Amino acid sequence: QVQLVESGGALVQAGGSLRLSCAASGRTFNSFTMAWFRQAPGKEREFVSGINWSAGSTNFIDYGDSVQGRFTISRDNDKNTIYLQMNLLKAEDTAVYYCAADPAALYDAMSRASEYEYWGQGTQVTVSS
Repeated sequence: QVQLVESGGALVQAGGSLRLSCAASGRTFNSFTMAWFRQAPGKEREFVSGINWSAGSTNFIDYGDSVQGRFTISRDNDKNTIYLQMNLLKAEDTAVYYCAADPAALYDAMSRASEYEYWGQGTQVTVSS
């Protein structure tokens, strides 16, 4: 089992920045994918960003179109934690942000929520305009 704990959600003004964290604990795997999804009220869960890794391979990173150029995902191996640095926030970024993980190095499937085995409880991000 893998446990994911998100933190960092807050109320912020449009144009501001936030950094979300997702700490993973439990089993370790030789390959892994962790990602951020978000869900606003009345909308489907949306892929935000993901990062994968496997032994001997370079990390693969992907972003959703709506956050490309504004958000940056990163990983701290020692802390088993990923981060989402969110800059130039917009009102439409308001959502519950979920961390997801899967014991596979996802590539084309990285943006599909159905591919992920583990989910965090979510953290609320609210951007006021």
